[in-house]
Amino acid sequence: MHWLFTGRLSVDKITVKIAELSPSLQGIKLVQLSDFHYDGLRLSEEMLEEAIAVTNEAEPDLIVLTGDYVTDDPTPIHQLALRLKYLQSRYGIFAVLGNHDIHYSHSQAEVTTALTSIGVNVLWNEIAYPLGNELPIVGLADYWSKEFYPASVMNKLNPATPRIVLSHNPDTAKILEQWRVDLQLSGHTHGGHIVLPGLGPVVYHYKKLLKQVPKKLRRWVPFLLGDCSKVVRYWEWAQGFHQVANNQLYVNRGLGTYRPGRLFCPPEVTVITLS
Repeated sequence: MHWLFTGRLSVDKITVKIAELSPSLQGIKLVQLSDFHYDGLRLSEEMLEEAIAVTNEAEPDLIVLTGDYVTDDPTPIHQLALRLKYLQSRYGIFAVLGNHDIHYSHSQAEVTTALTSIGVNVLWNEIAYPLGNELPIVGLADYWSKEFYPASVMNKLNPATPRIVLSHNPDTAKILEQWRVDLQLSGHTHGGHIVLPGLGPVVYHYKKLLKQVPKKLRRWVPFLLGDCSKVVRYWEWAQGFHQVANNQLYVNRGLGTYRPGRLFCPPEVTVITLS
């Protein structure tokens, strides 16, 4: 999809405070990429090339990928992997899968194999320690899978240990309130797709907006077709940084798109500095 329809790539830089973070990890830099939807339609080669370039220019200590590499057919993951192999980071690349990556019965295995073949560490209810024991990286199974059991993973960690959690769907932040999550990184929402300046993602207000449309015309309003709550419940977390109870959540707007497309909602590469 051409940038005129998606918006130009935005490099969003944030600093996140991690309580009790080891002094040796102060200043650690992460880059988050999400929601590629690489299928020949929803992400241009130019946009992908630019995203990889700006990621490498940031000289990250760690790169994290938060799901939806493909749309439905997993076959394009092999071409995407050929491009993602040029990503560079000091301590490697860690990833979780999204709902589109498990669309068919064979999708999860094919996507995982392709990413693993280029050195990406795919976490599925697993804990990794690329930054050492003082800051584990937790990767959860997709929320919509039958294997989303965060307790089986989170309970393995000492409550006093800071941690970063990768979870594709931001709705999981509500469930994860019962554990310590110093920073949850998610995607899935594409930033809400259509954003009105000063108002935010239209989908967050869609029920109110729908009431303003005559009933006979509602089925002709593409963005309002169907129940948006089936995509995600907490649309107020559609993009950016959020405090969820005692935890912190950041939602990346993604690189690719999906219907109804983007408006005032540019694709995103996130550069995160820990402090």
